[in-house]
Order: sequence, then C-alpha cells, then structure tokens
Amino acid sequence: MNISMTRIQAIFMKDYKEFSRNYAVSLMIFVPFVLAFFYNKTGISSISEYFLPINIGFSMVTAYVQCCLIAEEKEKNTLRNLMLSPASLGDILIGKSLFVFIMTMIVVGITIFLVGYNPANIFIIAIALMLSSVFYIALGTLCGLFAKSIMEGSIIILPVILIFPLGSYASPLSTVYPALKFMEWLPSSQLVLLAEALEGSYSATDVIIPIVTIIVWSIFAWIITAFIYKKRMVD
Repeated sequence: MNISMTRIQAIFMKDYKEFSRNYAVSLMIFVPFVLAFFYNKTGISSISEYFLPINIGFSMVTAYVQCCLIAEEKEKNTLRNLMLSPASLGDILIGKSLFVFIMTMIVVGITIFLVGYNPANIFIIAIALMLSSVFYIALGTLCGLFAKSIMEGSIIILPVILIFPLGSYASPLSTVYPALKFMEWLPSSQLVLLAEALEGSYSATDVIIPIVTIIVWSIFAWIITAFIYKKRMVD
C-alpha cells in the first residue's frame, strides 16, 4: 500500500477547512474545557473524576468530529470521489484521521491543565491517551461511514457519546447488573485503571494490561472500519 504525504496533506487541509467552517461541529471542542473548569472548581477526589472530562472529550470531540467530517463528505457526495481517486486506503484513512488526532491531543492537553490533573507518569499516560485517540477516531470514522448527513451522523454517534466515557462509573454496578461487566474493559475504564495504578507502586502488569486492552480495541475498530470502507467502495 503506497502512502503519499502530498495526498495526506491535501486531505488534512481539506478537513481543517471543513471543520473551521462548520461552527456546529467546531464548537464541540469547548465542551470538555467547560466540564474540566467546573470540575476543578467543585473539587475532585478521585482519578475517575479527573478522567471524566478527558473521556468525554474523546467521545464528544474525537469521535463526534471525525464522524461529522466523514458524514459531511458523504452528504456532499465527495467521499465517493475520494474513494475513486488515486489516493490509497492508507492515504485516505491517515489523511482523514490526522487532523482530528492533532486536535484531540491539543484538546486533551488543555483539558488536563484545566481539570488540574498531574499524572504520576506523564510518559505512560501520554501513550495511553494517544492510543485512546486512535480508537475513538476509528469509532468516529465507522459511524460516519454509516451516516448520510451530518445530522444523521450526530444521531448515530450518540451511543458512543453516552456509553464509552462512563466505563469507570458503570463498572461498580457490574456486581448488581452483570450485563455491565463489559464496561470494565472499555478504553475509558482502562485509562482510569492505568492512572490509578501509576499513582501508587505498580507492576508491569498494571501498565501492560490497560495499554494492550486499548490497543486491541483500536485494532478491532480499525479492522471493522477498513472493511466497511472497502465495502462502501463497491456498493
């Protein structure tokens, strides 16, 4: 699979322009900032509370914006042209993801600052946050491929926004409601578990399991996304 930096850059710039013109989508980046600010002012007593605005940022910024950018392409009938262009699958997926990835890292960084979180090991947390971003971009891309318009994409992405950020809060309920057991393994829950482990004396397993879990989620999500994308090419 050939990768062209020129094509990736062109797709990146196109997404940036589309994002900056669509205020309904671009204003979403302020949601985690507001939440982080108020959480900081009201007082935070646990790692899960620090990570709630961060995880909400992943769903309401990363996944939502990516979904809307893909859906907008479909609404304007430009995604089909992109699929039929000389750009490879890698060019398109990387190009369509790069802008949101960079934006996510900036948003997450500002959110961490506003919420007042000081990671015990910033290097490991940074890796986990980047991997989480890759996962949520895949989710957003997948949802966008099923949407025919931005409005439809905003509805399709709702389960991601409502479920994925709350993994660590739903986990304690799994003893009463076994159906919620799976939420312990959501990337949002694994982020919190990793951060909690890093605050004390931790073993390699405490770090490896959450990181590997997020990687597995990401790989699985991107495999499905690539499959759906290729299917859309021949539909």
